[in-house]
Amino acid sequence: MASESRSTGAGSPGSGILLGSPFCYYSLFCYFRKIIFEKQWFYLDNAIGHIYGTTFEVTSGGNLQPKQEVEETSTETKEAGTDNRNIVDDGKSQKLTHDDIKALKDKGIKGQEIVQQLIENSTTFRDKTEFAQDKYIKKKKKKYEAVITIVKPSTRILSTMYYAREPGKINHLRYDTLAQMLTLGNIHAGNKMIVMETCAGLVLGAVMERMGGYGSIIQMYPGGGPVRAATSCFGFPKPFFDNLHEFPLSKVQSLLSGTFSTETLPAEPEENALVEEESNGLSEEKQSSLQEAEEEPAPEAPMDINPTEEQDTMDISAEDVEFKENKEKENKENVREKQMKQWERRKKLKEAAALLREKNADGLIVASKFHPTPLLLSLLEFVAPSRPFVVYCQYKEPLLECYTKLRERGGVINLKLSETWLRNYQVLPDRSHPKLTMSGGGGYLLSGITVVLEKDKSDSSNPEALKMEEPSSKRCKLQDLPC
Repeated sequence: MASESRSTGAGSPGSGILLGSPFCYYSLFCYFRKIIFEKQWFYLDNAIGHIYGTTFEVTSGGNLQPKQEVEETSTETKEAGTDNRNIVDDGKSQKLTHDDIKALKDKGIKGQEIVQQLIENSTTFRDKTEFAQDKYIKKKKKKYEAVITIVKPSTRILSTMYYAREPGKINHLRYDTLAQMLTLGNIHAGNKMIVMETCAGLVLGAVMERMGGYGSIIQMYPGGGPVRAATSCFGFPKPFFDNLHEFPLSKVQSLLSGTFSTETLPAEPEENALVEEESNGLSEEKQSSLQEAEEEPAPEAPMDINPTEEQDTMDISAEDVEFKENKEKENKENVREKQMKQWERRKKLKEAAALLREKNADGLIVASKFHPTPLLLSLLEFVAPSRPFVVYCQYKEPLLECYTKLRERGGVINLKLSETWLRNYQVLPDRSHPKLTMSGGGGYLLSGITVVLEKDKSDSSNPEALKMEEPSSKRCKLQDLPC
């Protein structure tokens, strides 16, 4: 089940569920299964067939029921005090005890009625200001009203959820920084993008969502295979994955040097299957002949054999033969599936290598836990001139080193190292203000544009070349200085 809650595990497509704050994503693939989230459990059976944005109440038994909007016209909430200076929080203002509230829940009383009884049994509620009353009601509703809303998965929801709950899985990539990456990378439909990320597939999913299934994406991955836990949470249709290719980082250097070669692919998987069946048929004949030879009884003295015992032995031998045949069939199917998977994987690898050899990618996105300098210098070889690239890193120092290396290497312009600054605001009538807590940092971005690299250009050996690289204004100022 695709979920990033405290009680569930890894990825599959579907819709999201927004439970209060922070966000929580679930998949409708897991209906008929109990969902547990923050002391609340429910089933998603009744959510099937409703539109996105529908709000449900969790009834007894964990069933979902669409919530009916009821206008609150209670007269008690209109009585409010002028200030809260005389209110003392001594824990004695509420007449209902925990046992009373538990008894109300056991009776099946809805959360809205429980909140109303809490208001009626509070001795200090009417003395609070209107803002304090609203805050009190909101707090109690969140605690006692089991309400969930089905929302459609999107980059904003998933990035906010990951950053709020497990930022380490996405290298502390904040949602506003991800938005900057998509903008600086000029991601749009029809692009041919190279994506290298170790953010559980969140950046890849954001790029796929922005491209809308048009264009091609080549995902570079370390290790044995790509990680796409967050990508599967978007619920993309199958055509979105038709133009998604993957290529291992371990074979990038061999591809650049021209020594990359895949193993000889089988001509057709059907031919291999036929050859395998023929060989298996021959081996079966040999095994059957050996079994018949072993089953032939040796000449013995004549003995009286009970017909019932003979029938039992024949039944047992028939069952053994049938069991062996079924086991052989399963082994053949497993071998065939493995061969098909290997054949498809090598075929996809060959297609990705052919796309990279063209060296005409429209952009490069890097968001990795590895040092960005060697990654960027090698992957820039596959990007066409006048195309943007963006590199994300949680820390500034690796990007500074990468910035220096790019300036020495050349072939890039408009290099910028930036950090986004984010502050959340509370927007309410007569009480809009910045929130007291804010994010300390969302990482750093290094962006630029590729140009044709002059191979005959000498970087540090020619001092005249270094002098010509200095801005004209700077040279003029140095010449005008008095001795």
